[in-house]
Amino acid sequence: MADTWLNETLYPDWGQRFKTARELARVKSDFQDIGVFETTSHGRVLTLDGVIQITERDEFVYQEMLTHVPLLAHGNAKDVLIIGAGDGGVLKHVLMHKGVERAVMAEIDGEVIRLSKEFLPGIGGDAWTNPRAKVIVGDGIDFVKKAPTGSFDVVIVDSTDPIGVGEVLFTDDFYENAARILRDDGLIVNQCGVPFMQADELHDTSVRRKKFFPFVSAYVAAVPTYVGGYMTLGWAGKDPKQTEVSVEEITTRAEAAGDIIAKSEYWSPRVHVASFWLPPYIAKHLPK
Repeated sequence: MADTWLNETLYPDWGQRFKTARELARVKSDFQDIGVFETTSHGRVLTLDGVIQITERDEFVYQEMLTHVPLLAHGNAKDVLIIGAGDGGVLKHVLMHKGVERAVMAEIDGEVIRLSKEFLPGIGGDAWTNPRAKVIVGDGIDFVKKAPTGSFDVVIVDSTDPIGVGEVLFTDDFYENAARILRDDGLIVNQCGVPFMQADELHDTSVRRKKFFPFVSAYVAAVPTYVGGYMTLGWAGKDPKQTEVSVEEITTRAEAAGDIIAKSEYWSPRVHVASFWLPPYIAKHLPK
């Protein structure tokens, strides 16, 4: 019997493939083609339109860095908005922070949530039923437009690249409203791709954010599945000092927040601080 391989479609001339044991689900939703596969190397894998979104083996890197860095840099986040992140991983990590009183998650594709609950239950864990969480199956863009001014401390955007259903999360209109609903010390983070292959994504998104936020930057995480070197996580905020918090202070905040340090496999206070020190080939794509 011939081996079966899952070939990623992100780039037309470069990619990766996973040996699969079986296909667990394939659904064509109203928004995208969703696949869940059992692989021999990375456990279960979720794909959207043929692009790897998450794997059981290395999802912790992405989830920890997308969540713990902004929340601990802020230091007093009580109301957190999550856009996308239908697998539930970001929601689970946000709720690890005891100081968070309300975590609102808006995911446009209910099929992603349903399939994640069924086939990737460990990623979201018990976050789905946590009383501090509110999960909305609906358009995050519409939610941000209608949300009251100054109603959130942190916005975390976990979306696909700026194509297809995720494209509207990289627009001027979205960032203008995100700035409006954030409080005076608020900030927003979002994935900005792998700049070795997607430099325009980091640059263009940063230029847009700069129109509405006084401080724009990025930080990095090495997620094995997102091939091409460091992945960048875009940062836009109202207080530049949030990216300059010391290792000692981040440690103190993490200890007060809960079991963040003990339960993290990639994030640490030192990794947190170091992640803002960008290699020159990445830093050059940020607006001056």
